[in-house]
Amino acid sequence: MKRRKHLAGAAFSHALNLIACGGLYMSSSDAIQAAEKKTYTRVPFAAFSSQMSDALLGSDKYEKPVWNLQDALKLPNWLSASLEQRTRYETVGGPFKAGSKGGDQQIPLQTTLWLEARMSSFRLGTEFMDARALNSDSGTGVNNTMSDSWDFLQAYGAWADQNVLYSGIGAEVVAGRQTLNLGSRRLVARNAMRNTINSFTGVKLRLLDYGNWQFNGFVSAPVNRLPTSSTALLDNGQVFDRENTHTWFSGGFLELYDLGWNINSEVYLYHIDEGTSASAPTRHRRYFTPGMRFYIKPAKAEFDFQLETIGQFGTVQATTAPNSQNLNHTAWYQHADVGYTFDIPWSPRLAFVYDYASGDQNPNDNKDQRFDTLFGARRFEFGPTGIYGAFSRANINTPGYRINISPRPDVLATLSHRVFWLAAAKDCWGGTTCSGTSFILQDPTGRSGNNLGQQLELTTRWDFNSSLNFETGWAHLFKGSFAKDAPRAPAPVDVDYFYVQSMLRF
Repeated sequence: MKRRKHLAGAAFSHALNLIACGGLYMSSSDAIQAAEKKTYTRVPFAAFSSQMSDALLGSDKYEKPVWNLQDALKLPNWLSASLEQRTRYETVGGPFKAGSKGGDQQIPLQTTLWLEARMSSFRLGTEFMDARALNSDSGTGVNNTMSDSWDFLQAYGAWADQNVLYSGIGAEVVAGRQTLNLGSRRLVARNAMRNTINSFTGVKLRLLDYGNWQFNGFVSAPVNRLPTSSTALLDNGQVFDRENTHTWFSGGFLELYDLGWNINSEVYLYHIDEGTSASAPTRHRRYFTPGMRFYIKPAKAEFDFQLETIGQFGTVQATTAPNSQNLNHTAWYQHADVGYTFDIPWSPRLAFVYDYASGDQNPNDNKDQRFDTLFGARRFEFGPTGIYGAFSRANINTPGYRINISPRPDVLATLSHRVFWLAAAKDCWGGTTCSGTSFILQDPTGRSGNNLGQQLELTTRWDFNSSLNFETGWAHLFKGSFAKDAPRAPAPVDVDYFYVQSMLRF
């Protein structure tokens, strides 16, 4: 840290010298503003205040909210507090789920309050969250990814040291209920568009060799969001979430920086050993999920790429029913993309993407080949979720392209187009499993083909300031033969989804 401060001071002095030598006049205040000007990482459009400060790297990655409780309440430096509220209106026209008719609409509300106290190297924190799905009815298919009334999302104690025993290695330990956000977020993520967020109770160890490598290891019990019945969720029934103490989720995640040519890499292994609790029957997943990723971050006038390969093996029951048949599970996932950012006005970036997630080739044998995304997020890859969420990281084969433009630093627009096929024509479309839901489309004969259709998506985000953001998006699904002809397929009309949302961070 001292070395970084020294370099920052030297850079500032050098900037002043350049101004003087160039014969330009600039006031000291202008010079300071010019030297301090920087580009911040764009904050996700979701509750995120608890993640904006890094105990090992500092807190200058994200811009401080211009309206904030810290200043308004004149809180002491050892206490942090943040209130966040997101409101979204979303509507979908044209059915695509099995047996569904007509359209739907919903107003998801997400509100969080985060508090953290710091005492030297120690921290105590808690995050309360209230997620509600207004204007929903029995036809919406409300579940606990949409609603989870006022509850503890996080409640943790932590310790961190940026230079353990003067070794140059930073270390952090977090114990208690917490959220996890690792790597590409395809397997473990703090959800962004989804109205509720995954949390886990356990211990996480983080080691950081600055600029060289980072390791995260954790052992946890996933937290079950309660209640689970759609009737109770529609009534906004409040039941405190509980850990599934019969299930253990653990992993090790190693990141290696700048292997050469600006290439970074990740190698990881996750393990889930799932048991059944009284409130949440399961399929007793017992999976090992190894994977690796290589990538170059986007930069102006540069090519970037990302390549991630994930395997998965173990056992799983066919259904959640007691004594259900045990199946051998073998699955895999592949992601690849390559992009280029043009060094011209609006900084356009064009990327070509491809994703493949295996499906069950023969649903009648004693094998399960359907890839399971565990606790990953999907919005950034396959389009909006909410009451839409047409595509997930299971049984898909999908190429596409994406174009990003930024007409102004506070505006970002994205156009995305993807073509979707089933990876296995006899397996179902959507969902982690084909059993236990009446909304899944499947043709066990395979005669409906594998063409799901094409999705065109447009989103625009405007950051009014660092506390208030707005976003709107539209997605259109041009249905393919499977979406039109599979058993129990709804009317063969295309699907339109639209949303507009605001985010207040205070």
